Formats: sequence, C-alpha cells, structure tokens
Amino acid sequence: MDLQTLTYLVVGASFVLYIGIALASRARSTGEFYVAGKHVHPLANGMATAADWMSAASFISMAGLIAFLGYDGAVYLMGWTGGYVLLALLLAPYLRKFGKFTVPDFIGDRYDSQTARVVAVVCLILISFTYVAGQMRGVGIVFSRFLNVDISVGLFIGMAIVFFYAVLGGMKGITYTQVAQYWVLILAYLVPAVFISLQVTGTPVPQIAFASSVVDDGGFLLEKLDRIVTDLGFGAYTSGAKSRTDVFFITLALMIGTAGLPHVIVRFFTVPRVRDARMSAGWALLFIAILYTTAPAVGALARLNLTETIQHGPVGAVDGNLAYEERPLWFRTWEDTGLLRFEDKNADGRIQYYDDTNPDFAATAREYGWRGNELGVDRDIMVLANPEIAGLPNWVIALVAAGGIAAALSTAAGLLLVISAAVSHDLLKSVFAPEISERGELLAGRVSAAVAILVAGYLGYNPPGFVAQVVALAFGLAAASLFPVILLGIFSLRVNKYGAIAGMVSGLTFTLSYIIYFKGVFMAPFAENVSENWLFGISPEGIGALGAALNFAVAIAVSAVTPPPPATVRELVERIRVPS
Repeated sequence: MDLQTLTYLVVGASFVLYIGIALASRARSTGEFYVAGKHVHPLANGMATAADWMSAASFISMAGLIAFLGYDGAVYLMGWTGGYVLLALLLAPYLRKFGKFTVPDFIGDRYDSQTARVVAVVCLILISFTYVAGQMRGVGIVFSRFLNVDISVGLFIGMAIVFFYAVLGGMKGITYTQVAQYWVLILAYLVPAVFISLQVTGTPVPQIAFASSVVDDGGFLLEKLDRIVTDLGFGAYTSGAKSRTDVFFITLALMIGTAGLPHVIVRFFTVPRVRDARMSAGWALLFIAILYTTAPAVGALARLNLTETIQHGPVGAVDGNLAYEERPLWFRTWEDTGLLRFEDKNADGRIQYYDDTNPDFAATAREYGWRGNELGVDRDIMVLANPEIAGLPNWVIALVAAGGIAAALSTAAGLLLVISAAVSHDLLKSVFAPEISERGELLAGRVSAAVAILVAGYLGYNPPGFVAQVVALAFGLAAASLFPVILLGIFSLRVNKYGAIAGMVSGLTFTLSYIIYFKGVFMAPFAENVSENWLFGISPEGIGALGAALNFAVAIAVSAVTPPPPATVRELVERIRVPS
C-alpha cells in the first residue's frame, strides 16, 4: 500500500476514535464541561495531562531543536520536566482543595477582587493564544506533508475535529480523548526511535543508544556527530554556545511557566480528591518522561542521518556532496511543503550544507569552491522526516503523522477549553451576567470555544515563528504573570488584591514588551534580534523568569503599603493550606 493511502487510513482511524470518545463523553452540565465533573481517575488524568502537555512543541519541534542546538537544547528538557515537580509540590493539591473551575476563579476569590479576576483572564487568553498558535502550525505542517493537502485545508480539518470534541464534550470529552491521544503519540514517537536506534547503533533502546557506539565505524554516536558537524564549520554538538546566565534563565522560565500554564493547572481540578491531584502530577511526570528521555537520542540520530545523507563523502571532495538531481524521494516531498529549500549558489549542481556564518570556516569553504550554505532546513520537520530519511516502512511514517496530529490537537483542545471557560465562566457568569442559567452558561462556553477555534486557525495559518519558539514565549508570559500570584495566593496571608493586580500587570507588561522589542512576534519589530543588546544577556525565551521576579517584588511591595486582605480571605488561605 502506498504511503499516502496508508496515512489516510491511519490518521482517519485515529479521528474516528476521537470522535467516538467525544460522543460517548458528551458534557451535560457546566461541571462536566469545565472540569469533567471532578470524577477522573488519577491514572487517566495523568495520561490526559501528559497528552495535554506534550504538544506539537514536544512531539514535533523539541527534538528538532536538540538536533540543531545540541547541548543547548537541554534547557527545554530540564525546564519542561522540572516544572512538573514545582506543580506537584507547590500548586496542584492546594488548587484542587480550593475546588473551583478555573485559574481566574482562584485569583478572583483569593484576592477578593473582580478586577484581579479580569486581569487574570486577560493574561490567560494572551498565554493560551500564543501557545495555540504553535499547535495549529504543527497541525498545518503534518497535514501539508503527509496528507498532501494545502496547509489551509489541513488547518480546516484540524479545526473541525477539535471543534467536534471540544465544543461537544468539553473537559469530559477532551479528557478521555486525550487518554487515547497519549497512546497514539507515544507509540508514534517510540516506534521510529527504536527502529533508528537499532539501525544506527544496534541497540533498540534509544536512551542507551544515545551513549552507544555506531555500527559502521565503532565510534560513539556523539563523538561521530561532533566530528561530522565540526568538519562542516558547525559548533560541536556536545558543547554549548549559550551563556550560563541565559541557560539558567531559560530553564527557570520554562519551569515556572509550566507551573503557571492555565490549561495544565485546570487538569488538577478534574480529580475526585486532593491527594489525587498530587498523584496525577506524579503519573503525568512518568508518562512525560518516557518521551522526554527519548528526545535526545531522536535529535542526535536525526542530525546524523540528515548530515550524512547530504555530505556522503569527504568534506571538500568534488563528489562528496549529494547531487541535487540524485536527491532522495523524502527530500523532494519535503521540498514541496516549502520547509526544505535548496539554492545552488555556486551552480555546481551539488548541495553544500555547512555553517556559512562561521568566519573561521569561511576561507576553507571558499577553497572548496563553496559560495554559501545552500540548504535551508526548518527545524520543525526533523522528527517527522527522520523515519523517511532512515528508510523506515510506510506504516511507521503513517504512525508518525498520526502522532504529530494527536500531539497538536490534544494541546490545542485543552487551550481552547480554558479560553472558553475564561470567557463564559470568569467573565460572563462571574462579572457581567451573574444571573445567567447553567444552560445559558454552557451555551456561552460552547460558542466562545467555537470562536476561539477560528482565531486559533488564523494563528496557525499566519504563525509568528517555529513551533518550539512560540511555545517558549508562551511559557515566559505564564511565568511572569500567573505563577507568582498563584504561589503568593497559597503561601502568603499578607499579599492583597492591589499587590496581585500590580504584580500581574508589571510582570506581563515587562515580559511582553521585551519579547515584542527583540522578536517582533506580535507586531513589527522595533529592534534587531542582537544578543549583545539583551538585558543581562538574557534571551527573550528566558526573560519570563526576570518578569516573574518583578511580579513577586511588585506584589509584595505594593501589598506592604496597602491594607491587608479581609479576614475571610485569610481564612480561605489557611483552609486550603491544611491537608485534608
């Protein structure tokens, strides 16, 4: 069976599964729509949380980042997994004991302020739409390559599927759909990793293959990769180019951003008891670790396969580079998507792939007759293209396509639901129309989810960057805005509504301004992205940690010079801090 037919069958079967689960799990009350009726088993919630968390950034883009960044890519592994430790210890059980539906619910009641609730909603919507842009881009990439349709058509199909099970099933439908999506995405990630690990190193366990020797020359995988990339002017794979300061701040921003993501936090409102929230976080960390400990091997193997395919002979030899006319089928199909590009700068008909920004290698490249790097590779294709580069069976490639779509759709659905809940519950029910009936609130939730899906589709069609980059910026916004006021709301009796509002506004404004200035993500850039101009050497991906510090400082300082919270609020804080 040809690849496209097989892919249609595998992806179509997964869609039928998701829709069937949604029909069987239709939400019939606001409690089921927002928090699945608080009846989800911790094990199932752990899988759903893992699927919600392991987005297109984790499945599609993270290993691609590691493939090109090497050692520096470890910040994503450390930050995104470490955040779950913070979440399990500092937030999850306390927020579950609070017993409401949403993050703005907690902030509004804890700080006894509708203004604080509205500010939290604004932060939540900004974070979620920034994050969902990356997911919808992932959907477009997978559809455009594997289903051979235009990105706009692929986005429309993805939006329709999410619309069906998010709008119909709410959190109840999403939860059980995400359990199925977890199994699809984890199998899709592990199966090709095992195949390629066995092919390159003779070891079927990717985590062991990462530190094993390759079968062709007996050298270690990372040693060979270092030798190959440095021969082409790239930095050594096992050494980092980022400063320790930037690595620290990016890791910290990703950690506290993870603990502050509203679509992750709300998952811990769905379990029956307080202790189940902590157990869910433990299960989620285990299920996430299966993919995250595999990602370094996937990244290294992908970089090795790509480089050896292009540079199949001695560096500088006349016939050492792949002839463009002899490029393999996978190269041609990814060229059709525009995510792989070739420009013959020296008109020799061969592909020169090297670091043309390295001044030390420039003279050597000119001696070879090279006139600049001729290959453009989008980082987001590495995991998806890796099975094709390695020549794996078509059914494995089809499974990878289904896994990439599952990863993107599972997180997109969770994000769209928290946006829907923020509009229908935190704004409409709690602020503007408190007398609305439960049926009216449920309808409003579904309408707002539908509108959010349309906006998400637009962002997927006009993405502000590659997947992991956009997601990293969303984490920075979460770190700088929501995490500090949630943590202070649990562990401080003195921080009041004035401090919370001032902290959220200052942290968000500072972080967003910094990102806009250096990245131009949300509007036309005002400055070149020159690292020499970064504040204290901190990149936009790491500035959220500094924004969080500003949020903490402002919230505590403002609270110190304004009246303390009322007695009812202090009693609430003391109640949620006492174990059940």
